[in-house]
Amino acid sequence: MEASIQEVARLTGTTSRTLRHYDQIGLLAPSRVGDNGYRWYDDDALVRLQRILLLRDLGLGLAEIRRVLDRETDEETALRRHLAWLDAERDRLARQAASVLRTITARHEGAGLMAEQMFDGFDHAQHREEVEERWGADAYAAGDRWWRGLSDTARSAWAQRADDLARDWREAAAAGVDPASDEAQDLAARHVRWLGDVPGTPGHGGTPVKEYVLGLADMYVADPRFARSYGDGVTFVRDALGEYAARHL
Repeated sequence: MEASIQEVARLTGTTSRTLRHYDQIGLLAPSRVGDNGYRWYDDDALVRLQRILLLRDLGLGLAEIRRVLDRETDEETALRRHLAWLDAERDRLARQAASVLRTITARHEGAGLMAEQMFDGFDHAQHREEVEERWGADAYAAGDRWWRGLSDTARSAWAQRADDLARDWREAAAAGVDPASDEAQDLAARHVRWLGDVPGTPGHGGTPVKEYVLGLADMYVADPRFARSYGDGVTFVRDALGEYAARHL
């Protein structure tokens, strides 16, 4: 089977321009190009595109996707792993939907609520494959053991610490603070200490390694989820962390 670039764009919800860009950067080449310049994609190319879209949905950038595809050449094994993740995600969403429905019913009927039921399905483990892709299975396992071992109070305190840090970054950026200033560097030092407290990360229990901090700083800008956390100040966070790493790591 072959599909034209227009058919592939329509079926995947992407654009012909995106598919041509994938070809230009060496991520996905068409199986053949006709004499008229039309691009065609065979089964192998479509399977590769499916993997690209799955990895993109996990939040990986294009350069990272290419590294994953080049490293994992066994398509069936990779797709089975993706399928397992999708099955787990489907189950998690079903649990979330059921927990929200229970909350609605309880509120409507004036009944009491149980936290264990309210938050069923709101599980940090949803990002397992992404963490393992980026930093390895050992990093995820260490972080998972640490998180599950925390009390509810400790988890709340950790979340509050992260929220406070993000808020202070946003406020400093909005105030036009120089990334190299003492104020920004104090924030960067707080951030690095926070990173060092996460088990499984490079330098845990001490000082995070320079490459890890710089890699995260770049990811904050590239990954829209981090951009949402830090708002318009995300480049300020990256630059301040880069300055700190250059000085101290």
